[in-house]
Amino acid sequence: MSVRVLANSWLVANKGMMKKINPAGLISKLLIILTLACYSLSSQAELAIEITQGVQNPTPIAIVPFGGMLGKEAEEIASIVSADLQRSGLFRPIPRADMLSLPSKEQDISYRDWRIIGVNFLVIGELTRAPAEAGAGFELTYELYDVITQRKVFRKITRGGGNAIRDIAHVVSDEVYEAITGIRGAFSTKILYIEDLKRGAKRYRLVKADADGARAQILFASSEPLLSPTWSNDLQYVAYVSFETSRPAIFVQNIVTGSRQQVTNYRGLNGAPAFSPDDSKLAIVLSKDGAPNIYILDIVSRRLTQVTRGSSIDTEPNWTSDGKGIIFTSNRGGSPQIYQVTLASGRIERLTFEGDYNARPRVSPDGKSLVMVHREDGIFHIAWQDIKSGDMRILTETWLDESPSIAPNGAMLLYATQHNNKGVLAAVSMDAGVKFRLPSKQGDVREPAWSPFINQE
Repeated sequence: MSVRVLANSWLVANKGMMKKINPAGLISKLLIILTLACYSLSSQAELAIEITQGVQNPTPIAIVPFGGMLGKEAEEIASIVSADLQRSGLFRPIPRADMLSLPSKEQDISYRDWRIIGVNFLVIGELTRAPAEAGAGFELTYELYDVITQRKVFRKITRGGGNAIRDIAHVVSDEVYEAITGIRGAFSTKILYIEDLKRGAKRYRLVKADADGARAQILFASSEPLLSPTWSNDLQYVAYVSFETSRPAIFVQNIVTGSRQQVTNYRGLNGAPAFSPDDSKLAIVLSKDGAPNIYILDIVSRRLTQVTRGSSIDTEPNWTSDGKGIIFTSNRGGSPQIYQVTLASGRIERLTFEGDYNARPRVSPDGKSLVMVHREDGIFHIAWQDIKSGDMRILTETWLDESPSIAPNGAMLLYATQHNNKGVLAAVSMDAGVKFRLPSKQGDVREPAWSPFINQE
């Protein structure tokens, strides 16, 4: 859950107070208390991509329209791969009009043609119908070449069903990106986000989409606010907070079947769910006994274990990568800062010291760093911090940034911000060198959650 939870915790610490505040009014009050706008979103259309910053000298690469008899599909795959690599900010795909030749086989490559137009890497291939025994609609054979050294980097084959053109394209992007950068590609991953259509019986929507915003799918719609979407690590479930029962409650939903179960129904605040690394538990925030504290809920047995105690506001839990600890936001030191609790011993350690406000921590996949909402000179930014050394780096420049979510390869993160008086999603690389936005054409967007890798190998 975003930093709004801190105000939420003050307001809904007991049942009587909850009865006095309707969900819409509650959200409004939170904004006033924290001076932090709640970004809502609306869009039945897919999110758009607006690249706002890349590296100074992106690597020139040519994605040649793939050969074979399936011209339309081959063109679409090449176009998606080009868009993926360009969105990374690290590559500059060459327009087809600038290509001097269109090879689809190794023997057709003239390295001189590509050196003339300054290309460093070349991707070619052929798209065909997959053999019947493969049980797939398409088969793409594709190859990556280093133009400078005139060598083949790899040759690979990927298959997909008749509706899997985008899946095939993202796999190509992932493989090319990893071969050149040494970092696993995350183009095949998914994102969650919340929409608010501003009106209608089902105005709030939980949406799943490709990492580039395409193929948006509504997972759940409600007339009451939805908050804090999060993925299970096996990608089979999502958890989120819904106000449909007139007070905040945590739900877990099967993505494939759509079946849902309410897993909390305690007095006061029920919020900020986070799946454990093995997906057997949820770290959550409850205020059933007074002040908001961190608890662990066993999803199957519903056994509840209290992790933090006291009168301070403890919220926004996020598991460490090894599952042995939880990083969370607390005002126990006087202002919101980030702490880590070791589950075996209960020992709590403060992690952030720069600035008077640090919240919404998210741990990097390698467990060595975290990102957070950081306030500096009264402005909310997204910041990165090395956990061991404490070194901090500001990643964003907009004035009201929240809800960071790290890509599973640790290279970029998504966050919610405001652009042209609209709530949008934005992305930034961990070195702050690459930036792009994902606005909606019909409204605002907020609370992104980047999925784990689709294939966990």
